[in-house]
Amino acid sequence: MSPLSTELLGGLAALLTTLCWLPQTLRAIRHRDVASLSLVTFGVFSAGIFLWLIYGILIGSWPVILANVFTLALNLAIVVQKLRHG
Repeated sequence: MSPLSTELLGGLAALLTTLCWLPQTLRAIRHRDVASLSLVTFGVFSAGIFLWLIYGILIGSWPVILANVFTLALNLAIVVQKLRHG
């Protein structure tokens, strides 16, 4: 597989795994219904995403960097909703 194909594959994987958080985040913001969501789970997951972001920066992989920037933003929005309305 060529380096370009590998990056495209990584980009597609990043897009899909990032977009999967969009409906949950929008629902949390619109309905403020976060009672059933675990703050610990989202906090630990966000920390892990932050570490993946640092890893992506260190290896210079744009798919890893972009996916984790957006995934972190979406998950932190859920954490904020949980702290406000939890």
